[in-house]
Parts: sequence; structure tokens; C-alpha cells
Amino acid sequence: MLFAGLKPGASTEGHTFSSRPEAAPIKHIFDRPFAGPRALLLALMLSGLMVLSGCHKNSKSAKHVPPPPPPQSAPATAPPIATTKPVPEPNGSSKTKPIYVETGLASWYGPNYHNKKGSNGEVYDQNGMTAAHRTIPLNSTVRVTNEATKHSAIVRITDRGPFIEDRIIDLSLAAARAVDVWQPGTAIVKVEVLSSPAPIQEGGRWCVQIGAFQSEDEARKLKEKLQDRYQTAKVIQFTGPTGEWVRIRPAGDDKRMAQEVAAKTHVKEGGVFLVRLD
Repeated sequence: MLFAGLKPGASTEGHTFSSRPEAAPIKHIFDRPFAGPRALLLALMLSGLMVLSGCHKNSKSAKHVPPPPPPQSAPATAPPIATTKPVPEPNGSSKTKPIYVETGLASWYGPNYHNKKGSNGEVYDQNGMTAAHRTIPLNSTVRVTNEATKHSAIVRITDRGPFIEDRIIDLSLAAARAVDVWQPGTAIVKVEVLSSPAPIQEGGRWCVQIGAFQSEDEARKLKEKLQDRYQTAKVIQFTGPTGEWVRIRPAGDDKRMAQEVAAKTHVKEGGVFLVRLD
């Protein structure tokens, strides 16, 4: 911040300064022969008045410059806090033994999906304690722990994602704040499934999701090619917040068939993801 004042090298020309009044009358009095105590007292009083007059005159000529105001900074904008209650641990115990554990990179998602329907049918609330995972059964209760800070949170799996190959879980904004993922964007976390409505490693309904494509035409060409190759599968094309997607649902949503399709499918743009539907 620059404060008002003289510029470097500025001249003081134009500034006036008072000078002390002449003291000739005092000298004239003392040059006289001693006139007694009364004359001496009168001379001292007159000298004092002249000095005070000079000081008063000088004080009027000096301009009072108020100090500059302190610098102001704009308040930092904080993200909204969670508006829903934390997800309780199963059986009310903090020592619940996990039934499935994995470690990997977590990210978070929010504004583009806020107030839109998630994979489990609920409307996604970025301020709730939820998360998206590609294969853990929907409505499972999961503990997510930041491996660096050791902060943890309990969340429910309500959506599918993240559809980026090196990430394993997408946290809501509130959950990301709770485990120190919001600010850096990503972090290594441990994911522990504490309860699940369905078996994790077997059963379920499965599909393969491919994308995202920036070109709708490229997505359409891939859809037609895959439909010719897998005639018993259902192939659909849809538009998401990040681009065009193609989804292949094998007959009966069979997991083994979905795994084979995922292993044999390669694309130049986007990624190929094995996804559980239930």
C-alpha cells in the first residue's frame, strides 16, 4: 500500500517556516543602568511573553497530518459446512471391524452434481456426508481416513464414480473437508467398508462405462461399434456434466461378462470403467 506524502526528491519550496521574533527590546532594557527589582521583573516577564508568542506562531504554521488508515483485507470465502448429521457407525461402535479395505487416491465432487439425482435415487447434496465409489454396493457405510493427517469420517455410498482411472473414491464437499481432501483436491486415503446391504466381492448387477468424450460423434461411433460386437448387450449413449459417455450392460448385468468387455475394450479418449449398478 502506498501512503500519501512527499515524493522522493521533492523540494520543500513553498513551505513556510516562522522565525523567532527579534529580541532587541530585551537588549535595550539591559543596556540601561540598573533600574531596580521592578524593572528587572518587568524585563523577564516581557522576554517570556515574546518566547511564548514565537512558539505559538510556529505551532500554527505546522500542518497536522493524520496517520494513514491500516490496510484492509477482504475476508476469505469459506466453503459451506455440512448441513446434514454425521453418519453414525454401525451398532454405535467406533471399533467396528471392516468387511472390506482398500487404499488409494480420493478426490471430491460438488457444484456440477449438487441437487441432481445420484445412482441410489437420492438427490445429491454436496453438504451431506456421502461419497461415490465404482464397485462398493450402494448405501454401504464406509470409514474414510486420510493416511497423512489421520482425520477420518463416516460416509454413505450414494453414487458411482470417480471416472478417472487413478482414483478410487469421490467424496462430497462436506466429507472432503472432514478428511482434509477439499483444499489439496486429492489425497491418499484408506477406505473401510463397515456395513453393506449386499456382498461386495460377488453377485450384483454390473456394466462397463466408457468416456468421457468431448465429441458426440465419436461417442456415437463407439456405441455403434460396440453394439455390433456385443449384440446381446444393451449399449446406450448419454451426456454427463463432463462430456459424452457410452455404457454397456451385458445380458443379465453379469459381472463376469462385464469384466470381459472391460478387458477387451480400448479407447483413445477417456477411460474404461467396471461399474456396479446396485
